[in-house]
Amino acid sequence: MATGLTSRQKQILQYIVDYVQREGYPPSIREIGKDFDIGSLRGVTVHLDALERKGFISRSNTPRSIKVTHPSYQSTTRVTMLPLVGTIAAGAPIQAQEHVEDMIPVPSDMVRNVDGAFLLRVRGDSMIGDGILPRDLVVIKPQKTANHNELVAARLGDEATVKRINFSREGVKLMPSNPSYQPIEVAQEDAEIIGKVVGLIRDYEGMAF
Repeated sequence: MATGLTSRQKQILQYIVDYVQREGYPPSIREIGKDFDIGSLRGVTVHLDALERKGFISRSNTPRSIKVTHPSYQSTTRVTMLPLVGTIAAGAPIQAQEHVEDMIPVPSDMVRNVDGAFLLRVRGDSMIGDGILPRDLVVIKPQKTANHNELVAARLGDEATVKRINFSREGVKLMPSNPSYQPIEVAQEDAEIIGKVVGLIRDYEGMAF
């Protein structure tokens, strides 16, 4: 199964497999270093580079991006890692590296028909009428258009806001679902839709994300 791997590489590979099966997402480089008493991040990445070169894992330049690719070590855990996107600069790619805060596991079935899905953290309580609470993570399906009254993520300046979008002759209103807040009115050409809300993840104890 692990022909061509050193003893330490086999141990780290099995550790990654066990971690994913237990937690539903891959370990961080720091966690690997701590559990194997490797004193530097570079010491860990040397082993990960070897595992990747030999076709057992793949990685990207985002946190917790280790993916076991060898058929003999595939995990049966049905989760997909989605990027949690923070500040979104106008005109910049939504999932550019500098905007990704973390990689979060979500049930694969939630995004099985969605390409390029990402997460946004909800700030404030303007959408509590739709059951969306502060610190919730909403799953966004990237798209540039929406239908009247759909729940969308729209870019305002360098931030994204989640609202229901209403169209009229006068322009666009981004509608809150909390009577304490007023609609946000913008010209239709300035209403930059970045995606549609297709799911929600909530951490009741505020510990997971």
